Amino acid sequence: MRQAYFLTGTDLAVGKSLIATGFLYTGARSWDLKVLGLKPVVAGPGDDIDRLVAASNVESPRHYINPYHFDEPVAPNIAAKGVGKTIDLGHIKYCFDEVRGRADLVIVEGIGGFCAPLNDSETVADLAKLLALPVIVVVGLKQGCLNHTLLTIDAIKAKGLPVAGWVANEVERDMQCVSETVTTLKTYLAEPLLGYIRYQDQPDGKNLVKQLSMPD
Repeated sequence: MRQAYFLTGTDLAVGKSLIATGFLYTGARSWDLKVLGLKPVVAGPGDDIDRLVAASNVESPRHYINPYHFDEPVAPNIAAKGVGKTIDLGHIKYCFDEVRGRADLVIVEGIGGFCAPLNDSETVADLAKLLALPVIVVVGLKQGCLNHTLLTIDAIKAKGLPVAGWVANEVERDMQCVSETVTTLKTYLAEPLLGYIRYQDQPDGKNLVKQLSMPD
């Protein structure tokens, strides 16, 4: 097995980093794979990068793992403009190509939702298209997620990219009709459900080993 996936979410704060690290830990421990996590763009604290590095068992220079890191926790195109920079998708592709061959499984974690702007003319969707990777969708189970999920899946397909599967992640302790929501998504989506993650007080990707299925 030598595969890479682009991991996106239906919204902000849906647990992309949790699920990304979960896949890395699962690949390493259950399948004995060399695994590597990348997050090309970060706006805000670098905790997500630290978690991906900890979950990876392949070393790689941090400037390849995360070529763009901005301090302000705002939309990435705005964060970049604030410091006089422009996010160059070609540079991200170069960084990805430099490290892709080091691991059996590479997870590239996006920022924000699938259509979040990265510069004046390109979005996360354009980055996924440039990398030409199958996409894993993290569905944050909260009010509005049905609409957000279907729109996200449509946007991925509009880019001509395959959807490798989706993960249902409980991000609200007291959300009503959680099981009914997951059932509805399973009815509407032909793509496989790769994991149904229950709410965690202290989310940790290590706890997801054996809870996630690797995409085919």
